[in-house]
Amino acid sequence: MSPDVRLPGLVLRTRSDRLSVRMHTRSAVVVAALVVLCAAIAVMTLGAGDYPIPAVDVVRTLLGAGTPVTDFIVLELRLPRLVTALAVGVALGASGAVFQSVTRNPLGSPDIIGFTTGASTGALLAIIAIGAGLPGQAAGAMIGGLLSATVVYLLARRGGVHSYRLVIVGIGVQALLTSTNTYLLVRSNINDAQRAALWLAGSLNARGWGHAALAAIAVALLLPAVLLLGPRNRMLELGDDLARALGVAVEPARLGLIAAGVGLAAGAAAAAGPIAFVALAAPQLARRLTRATGPGVLPAAAMGALLLVASDLIGQHALPDMQVPVGLVTSCLGGGYLVWLLARRQARAGRRRAWRPGRRTGAAA
Repeated sequence: MSPDVRLPGLVLRTRSDRLSVRMHTRSAVVVAALVVLCAAIAVMTLGAGDYPIPAVDVVRTLLGAGTPVTDFIVLELRLPRLVTALAVGVALGASGAVFQSVTRNPLGSPDIIGFTTGASTGALLAIIAIGAGLPGQAAGAMIGGLLSATVVYLLARRGGVHSYRLVIVGIGVQALLTSTNTYLLVRSNINDAQRAALWLAGSLNARGWGHAALAAIAVALLLPAVLLLGPRNRMLELGDDLARALGVAVEPARLGLIAAGVGLAAGAAAAAGPIAFVALAAPQLARRLTRATGPGVLPAAAMGALLLVASDLIGQHALPDMQVPVGLVTSCLGGGYLVWLLARRQARAGRRRAWRPGRRTGAAA
């Protein structure tokens, strides 16, 4: 009889025990803490502005006991923007976790390897070519993201998809798409160019329930698919050969994960524009907090939501009489994080070289 092996963590089961999910205990605590922080910043965001509202009144309004004035300001003016920020942050965090796991590279996020830029190209074509509104922009972003992912995958597939090749090809495709976006802006009329440039900055200004619904639908449809593919994703992190030996259909699983990740990134881009660095930083920050192996999709999603709502709060109130697009705030924060990450990896590699046998400082010849 085999011994009873108990793995650490929480097990969530359905009543019929047909579906169960195991979560690392520390990861569960981190997710709960991130949700609490998101809620606190959300209350601050809903209460801050030209008409400040105390936190108690904000909570009372959300519970349906507010005054007509607070109902209008909180529920009609400020809440759609907040819900859009939360949904977009969840989508970007989960998408970044998927791609960093698939590529086994901390730089493998959709905004680095060209998928977000492809979504931007599709949305720009919809805006400039046909003057599309929100539905057309969403369709263009989704089509552009999927087409760019297809191109990157096919170019990187020769001899098997390797993480470094996928990242390098993605960076090259991103450069081409960025040039294409610039050309579209230059060749368009001034009104369309201004509209498209504002969208490209990545902003949550003037977001309504339509934008919130768009991002929320993408999360509701694709996040469960990513979680269901989680066990296969863990196997893919071990390498293609070992994953095949464990019974995983490698290419279908990878394609499913890439499609879901691209859909999340495209849905986020369609709702708020191409917001940079959230998908890059959120999974890494969440991993450092949880200290868990594997994709860590839920912690990354919660961290993405926290980063975006906090960045939006900074963008709204950091400068007097001026709102900074949230994409500029995340770019500033993410650029610093990227420099720190690269410097940290370089320092770690230098320490490994310095401590090789026979190469220690002061070692005898």
